[in-house]
Order: sequence, then C-alpha cells, then structure tokens
Amino acid sequence: MNQKEAFENRLNSLRQTEENAVQKQHLKGKLTARERLNILFDEGSFFEIGAFVEPYQTTIADKKTAFGDGVVAGRGLVQGRSVFAFAQDFTVSGGSLGFAHGNKIAQVQDMAFKLGAPIVGLIDSGGARIQEGVRSLSAYATIFRNNVRSSGIIPQISVILGPAAGGAVYSPALTDFVFMTDKTSFMFVTGPDVIKEVLNEDVDMEGLGGGNVHASKSGVAHFVYDDEEHAILAVRKLLAYLPSNNFEPLPLSTNVQFYEGRQEYLDRIIPDDANRPYDVKEVIQILLDKDTFFEVHEKFAANIMVGFGRLNGKTIGVVANQPKVLAGTLDINASLKGARFVRFCDAYNIPLLILEDVPGFLPGVDQEHSGIIKHGAKLLFAFCEATVPKITVILRKSYGGAYIVMSSKNTGGDFNFAWPTAEIAVMGPAGAVKIVHRSELSKAENREELEKALIDKYKNDIANPFRAEELGLIDEVIKPSDTRNILITAFDILSNKQYSPLSKKHGNIPL
Repeated sequence: MNQKEAFENRLNSLRQTEENAVQKQHLKGKLTARERLNILFDEGSFFEIGAFVEPYQTTIADKKTAFGDGVVAGRGLVQGRSVFAFAQDFTVSGGSLGFAHGNKIAQVQDMAFKLGAPIVGLIDSGGARIQEGVRSLSAYATIFRNNVRSSGIIPQISVILGPAAGGAVYSPALTDFVFMTDKTSFMFVTGPDVIKEVLNEDVDMEGLGGGNVHASKSGVAHFVYDDEEHAILAVRKLLAYLPSNNFEPLPLSTNVQFYEGRQEYLDRIIPDDANRPYDVKEVIQILLDKDTFFEVHEKFAANIMVGFGRLNGKTIGVVANQPKVLAGTLDINASLKGARFVRFCDAYNIPLLILEDVPGFLPGVDQEHSGIIKHGAKLLFAFCEATVPKITVILRKSYGGAYIVMSSKNTGGDFNFAWPTAEIAVMGPAGAVKIVHRSELSKAENREELEKALIDKYKNDIANPFRAEELGLIDEVIKPSDTRNILITAFDILSNKQYSPLSKKHGNIPL
C-alpha cells in the first residue's frame, strides 16, 4: 500500500467514526461544532484555520485521533463584520483540550486581539486531556492569559453548549458574557461524583451547574436559552450592539421606530401610592427605540435591570432599579451585577442611561455579614470611574447612600434629571419624620394626624425634586412624556465628551 492509499484509508476510517459520533451528539439534543459555526456566521463566510493540525503524540493509539485535534477555529462574518471563533468538537476525544487544541484557540485569540475583532468561544469539552499531563494545563494557562490581555480591548463571548468542568470554566469566567443552554450545558469546578465522595452530598449535573442554576443563583451565566440554535442566534443579536473593539465607533441603526403614541402614558405610569410597585421595563421600552432593549442577566438579581438598547438608532447601556422586586433596593447581587455591566459599557465607550427608583440598600444581618458595604462600594466605584456619557433620570425614590451610588451629580453624572414624582432625601419621609419629630410625636394626642401632616411637609420642603434643582443637584425637573426627546438631545450634547485621566497603573476596586 502506497502513502496516498494509506492516507485515504485513514481518512475514510475517520469519516465513518465521525458519522457515528455525530449521531450520538444529535441524540443528546446537541449540534456539532461545524453546525454551530454555521448558525453563528453569515452564510459562506467562515474561513477555517488549522484544519489539519494533529494532536501532540503521546502514544501510538493517539495516531487514530481525527485532524483538527477536537476544535474548529477560524474567522467569519456576523452581519458583515469580522468575528473570530472556536468551537470545541465533542465528537473527537470528548472535546478534551490538549496542547495542539489549546494552541489553535490561542492562535485565534491572538489574531482577534491584533486585528481588533470580537471572539466567540463555543465550549463543549470534557476538560484537560489527561494523557498529555502538564502540556494541556500549559495550553489552558495561555488561553487564560490571552483572555485577560484582551479584556476591555475586544468583546469576548463564551457559549457553553455541553460540559465545562475544572479548569475549563475559568476562560468563560474571564470573558465578558456567558451564554448557556437549559438541560444540555453544565459548568462546575468540581463534579457531582467528587462532591459525593468528599462531602457526601447528592447532586446531579443540572442541579450543580446547569444553565438555570448559573443564570439565577450564581450569576455566572448572563443568558440561558432552551436550545443551542436560539443561544447562538442571541450571540449574533448581542454583537449587533457592540463595537468590534474599544477604539471603533458604536454600530448605528437607520431603522428608527419608537412608541410615539405611548409617550404620554409615562405621565401617569408612577402610582400615586409611593409604596406601590410598577414595572420599570415598561418605562425602558417606551423610552428606547421600538423592540431594541436586550436585557442582560435577566434571571439574576432582578431588583436591578441592565441591558443594551438603541436610542434614536444609537447603542446605549441601561441600568434601572426595578420596584417590582425587593422594592428596587440594592443588595449584594444587584451591586455586583450593576458594577460589572457599567464597567463593560465604560470599556467599550457605550453611553449609560440610569433610571432610578431606589429606597436604599437592602437591610438585614445576612447582607451585612456577607459584605454589603464592600460589594455596594463596587457599584459606586464603577460609576465614579466610568468616563462615558452618563445620564440619570430619577423616576421616584432616591434615598440615602443609594442616591449617591446611582450616578448622582457629585459622583460624575453628566446630566441628572428628575420626574415631578421624584423624592430625593436622606431617607423616606415616614422614617425621617419618626426620627426628627420623635419627641413631638410621642406627646401628641392626635399622633396619626400629626404624623401625616409632618410627612407631607417633609415631602414638600425636603424631598421635593424642585428643591434639588434649586441647589444645582438636579439639572432639570422634566415632564415624563418629554423624557425621550430630552435624552436624545442630552446624549447628542455629550457625544464629543473628552476625558484625560491622570496617569496611574490602575485603581484598587474593592474586590
């Protein structure tokens, strides 16, 4: 048998093996690496890199391994813009990461970094290839270092479409956004078997590190979808809001439509009773261009909402307190969620709109003992550090330290507006009156009547937004139905905002 025949025989054998593996992958409700890339990229635009790379040889048996070493990597177009990607192939050695496999990923990371293009990782891997020992670990280390080097320069997105265990979880954790699928993707540092052996706790893979767990409890995942196709299509949608790198201008949309007929509804959306909730998402959707709000971290810390949208065709980031959940208070998870999003927007020059209705930080022993002081300071640090245009609109409550934290005038807010329904004070009127007028109330015969009168006086004299406007702490009290037009003008004014920070290595965020 000559060399050509031997090569063809080997190729045919590999094809048969691959067909069997593909069938197994489909039976699990999963797509193959190439099928995933076909969804991600514009049709016919994918250019593969390193298709015939072979694995590092450790034994004779390894020679049967397929070309490519279990990962498909290259560059393609997403809505006409250049994007790099790699897709781990579970049909080849369980998608395990060996030395050659890792070097292919590192190569596309390098190219994305040098060429200023986003990178998307489609993760489906059993972890480090045990047979290759420290070589596989060194490949992981190179990938992690590239993640850190690229952070804040090019958008990095991870899509978990199978297992990601042990060291494999740290690259996704270092990227900007993590997508997962329900029932078919898992992330954990230590698997169920080890937990059972060491801690004698029974938990399955879904309960330990499934998509819904990480989207709602740990906050590791920003998005979770029912199937792979919808998850990958959502990645395409996210990329449409982002610049290719931190120097490139934001993408624009010329198809500007908005809910013109619903603007006046904003004049009555805030309930008369200050303790009644409303849905701030409705406010966001009315203010932004029609159907452009793309929420991030929807299932985690729902008392604060963050996401991307378009205002007059231009990308902005939105941070909004949600009165429907925990009355919109800031707790540890909300502070972390908000801080992370603000820092991302600042890194990629995405202007920020802050919609504020916050009665304060969530009280309680658990919050205090878990470090609400330190974690709340992260959100404060993020807003103070951010140099992008920042516009705050106070919709209703704005009390105490939470008023300061939510991009107040003195922490660097460029424009701060308030609706007439705003209440801006050290604390809520009812609590303030009970403290300030404690002695007077304790002696009063008609306590309830006096307390009500004092609360009304506090609202008019102290918590009144017009008082804050007189002090220069609010730029203007605006009519809610005029908010969209005012925001468009304000962001246009700030479009050429320049900032030259003093030279330093970096600040020391309260991690």
